[in-house]
Amino acid sequence: AYSSAMLENNKAALCLTGESETDSSLQTSSVHGYNASAFHQRCNRQGPTLQLTDDSLLNHGGSPLAQTQSSQELTAHAFIFTSSGSPHFQGKIPVCFKVNSGYNARIDDTGVPNFGQQLYFCYNNQPVVYNSGSNAVSLNTATMYGNDTQLSECEVYKVKQSKSISAIHKQWRNVLWTAKDELMEMIRNHKPLVTSVSRVRILMIGPVGAGKSSFFNSINSIFMSRITSKAMSGSAGTSLTTQFRTYPVKDGREGKPLPFVLCDTMGLEEQSGAGLDIEDISSILQGHVPDRYKFNPMAPFQPDEQKASRPASLQEKIHCVVYVIDSTRISLMSDKLQEKLASIRRKVNSLGIAQIVLMTKVDEACPLVEKDLQSLYVSSYIKSKVQEVSSRLGVPVSCVLPVKNYSQELELELNCDVLLLTALQQMLNFADDYLDDVCSMEDNVF
Repeated sequence: AYSSAMLENNKAALCLTGESETDSSLQTSSVHGYNASAFHQRCNRQGPTLQLTDDSLLNHGGSPLAQTQSSQELTAHAFIFTSSGSPHFQGKIPVCFKVNSGYNARIDDTGVPNFGQQLYFCYNNQPVVYNSGSNAVSLNTATMYGNDTQLSECEVYKVKQSKSISAIHKQWRNVLWTAKDELMEMIRNHKPLVTSVSRVRILMIGPVGAGKSSFFNSINSIFMSRITSKAMSGSAGTSLTTQFRTYPVKDGREGKPLPFVLCDTMGLEEQSGAGLDIEDISSILQGHVPDRYKFNPMAPFQPDEQKASRPASLQEKIHCVVYVIDSTRISLMSDKLQEKLASIRRKVNSLGIAQIVLMTKVDEACPLVEKDLQSLYVSSYIKSKVQEVSSRLGVPVSCVLPVKNYSQELELELNCDVLLLTALQQMLNFADDYLDDVCSMEDNVF
């Protein structure tokens, strides 16, 4: 039978597995209704959740993604387990189940809570549990809940980071949060390592909506001392950037150009014939593509014969490549997109160009960071996302830089500026490493 004592025991057990604690109940079916609309009304956009039903059957939607009714197939960090408090498991070790390979943990649709599109709770808006019999999860329902499909209760709890545990976490990367002026001065005074290069060219590459254009707008805002929106940015399903743009940044409205240029590209998409073409990226890297060139996903860039006959100068080439990745979608990155990024990485590697990953939207990924941006390098969740994107893209963890772009703010914010400027300074440093390498190769030739 369902009991509050059993709930508290299981909530405590969950805290022992990491650094989570359960918040007050988001939804109690006996109070709010055994139906999908009540579930979504109360649980959408709440982040990771813990669902408790009869017999201590728990469904932990451990994905960082909230219910949003986006119709996406989700595979990230979700599991289901039974507690030793269950009448069917008394005296036995709790059992944990995950979805089998090739299956999704859930589809973010408008339906009732489910696990693997196999085990449905409050099925047909009734207080029952239903097993569709698919092969998504290898479990024995007779053992799990004794073939008693009736539910006397189904509660959903929000899972949040435990304050008592997070308080003792050490900062895993050092940031001087008061160093904005020093960072701006370093960037103003930066001189590329090679005298023939007056400004470092930094290429932004990433999926649609990841924040490439927003990063330029954010950097431009800092040096203009106000929020700006020079580059078109937004959250459309297809790329708002359709041209290759090179954006110089001035040191204030009447100031001199700063020693870098941010190059914006069309967003990457999974489908062939859509989004930025890998051949176009190759041409951009080698300095052949002019500013305002309009991309054609069906036909890669072709330089005219005169330009094709001579190699571009070092000044025209790309000196640092930045992969812009939305931190809320790392676990949702498709195999096709990952393969496309890997192909780009191989090309960039062959040219010896420095590479960095910019991990955006950290405030949306972690409630702790949303509340206080200075918690960024204390959050073990953000640390896990940095490690995950490092693994997926094959770059060192030290090359993954979490930031928050300006998107809805009307005024600048110190902590946001420090993260953005720190990332930009690192890009300039990496570009110098590339230019130093180019100089060394030329010296060896002569």
